[in-house]
Amino acid sequence: MSTYEARLVALREQLAKDGLDGFVVPICDEHMSEYVGDYAQRLAWLTGFGGSAGSAVVLKDKAAIFVDGRYTIQVRDQVDGNLYEYVGTADQSVVAWLGENAPESSAIGYDAWLHTQDWAKAAATKLNAKKAQLVAVKTNPIDKVWEDQPEPSLAKLDVQPDEFAGKTAADKRSDIAAWLNEEGLDATVIAALDSVAWAFNIRGKDIANTPVPRGYAIVKADGGAELFVAPEKLSDEVRVHLGNAVSVRDYSEFSDALSEYDGQSVGVDPERSVAAIFGQLKDAGATIVQRRDPTILAKAIKNETEVAGHKAAQARDGAALSKFLHWFSLEAPKGGHDELSVAAKLAEFRGQSEKLMDLSFRTISGTGPNGALCHYSVNEETNRAIETGTLYLVDSGGQYRDGTTDVTRTMAVGEPTAEMIKRYTQVLQGHIALAQAVFPAGTTGGQLDILARQYLWADGVDYAHGTGHGVGAYLSVHEGPQRIAAFGGFNEPLVAGMICSNEPGYYKTDAFGIRIENLILVEQRQVPGAEQEMLGFETLTYAPLDRRLIDRALLSDNQRQWVDDYHQQVLDIVAPQLEGEAANWLQTQCQPL
Repeated sequence: MSTYEARLVALREQLAKDGLDGFVVPICDEHMSEYVGDYAQRLAWLTGFGGSAGSAVVLKDKAAIFVDGRYTIQVRDQVDGNLYEYVGTADQSVVAWLGENAPESSAIGYDAWLHTQDWAKAAATKLNAKKAQLVAVKTNPIDKVWEDQPEPSLAKLDVQPDEFAGKTAADKRSDIAAWLNEEGLDATVIAALDSVAWAFNIRGKDIANTPVPRGYAIVKADGGAELFVAPEKLSDEVRVHLGNAVSVRDYSEFSDALSEYDGQSVGVDPERSVAAIFGQLKDAGATIVQRRDPTILAKAIKNETEVAGHKAAQARDGAALSKFLHWFSLEAPKGGHDELSVAAKLAEFRGQSEKLMDLSFRTISGTGPNGALCHYSVNEETNRAIETGTLYLVDSGGQYRDGTTDVTRTMAVGEPTAEMIKRYTQVLQGHIALAQAVFPAGTTGGQLDILARQYLWADGVDYAHGTGHGVGAYLSVHEGPQRIAAFGGFNEPLVAGMICSNEPGYYKTDAFGIRIENLILVEQRQVPGAEQEMLGFETLTYAPLDRRLIDRALLSDNQRQWVDDYHQQVLDIVAPQLEGEAANWLQTQCQPL
């Protein structure tokens, strides 16, 4: 019996002891985080799936694992199809699958600290139609059978200085209090980890590559606040920084603290707060008012200090990446390198900066067919050698005190094929179209997404991920609420000060993957004769493109000029930071097309 089969058997035995006929297992924590601490990696432990988004449902006689289009191939590589049915979330949701497969009169368990209230209501409705019920468990059954489950991190918090934050924590909480008074609310729950970090100008090390502390906050209309974190995590410096207006309580007290809001109006974000929070407040007699977390938009719209810091971080990150690209151009064709060793070399170049705090996510390092897995995560088992005649895709980033970076480059090893060149150029054309977009205020990312896909669509191909996501300021590399995509957050208007990624791609199964990603800043754009406020993008990422993959003949004059102008900016920003052969190489790479 395999490890994962044994774990599935153990879970089913525990469910039987608990009087349950099934259980839903998401990748999630108590804060609805995209990336979670090791203790919350329940889906990975149970199934072997290593992606950042997915769910499983385990019934007595069947089980299924649900992933989106990013992980269609990866889930088949990592999860045993004899144990789990593969389900694409675009084809069928977890709730719909439960409606079809849960036995009549069954009891399906879920952890109310890992799901939203809306999900729980939808699942309960679907199950009730079969006379089945959704049952909130007191203790997650996986935690009962996961013998060596890690404990939550107790890493110390630290202060994000005002010189990088651009606004004091007291001023931020004053703004939240003003919003509460405008809304007629007594308090609001802040559950998202990056929101807590932003509102209090603190950072942490509780999730790999994401500098957030594990904690909750309740901010009150009188300007006071409660911060719920493990007391072992607080230094004297952090306590002084928080000041007398912030009452610090143990993380474990949060659930009971919600019971103290009897008779009060409390704002709760239904998208970022779990069902258990709603349940606790309802039981306490609080009036629950569903409102978006008031930090979300304020955090997304970067202030002048954050923008300046981000540009400084991008400049040093671009130098590190350019040094790596030079090294790769020399060493990859020689052989003897693989996905892991090359990713380690890139991390080494970034680490030459004393200002690097961490990587911003686990580097996506894929060559050949692995590059076709758009969110591939290399490990010892999947690691491939870098071979001549292939494409190598590397998606990576750094966490700096003054900014978070995220950049993807695709490079040819040896001579690329005509197909590789054609697809790369089409991806580049889409990237340029989005970078050059000028649009009215109020435009959403969903309205711009087609710009990046148009050249691929015209040739009958596409990519199965969004074109862009928001990025934090020494926070989450994936930050909402804005997205440039045809799904999920696409209705959020883009606002000057937001940072997004621009990352169209193309992926040929079992062959190669291509992605070109820069970060872009939404900015006001002066358009002669304009009758309304107009916006556009400023590109923030600077590292050369692989000239060998660009078909100059496919580009318009305007597109060729964009590439030349971009490469000149790379020279202006990055070249002064390079020396010797690397500097000479960069000059060659950035010559006009």
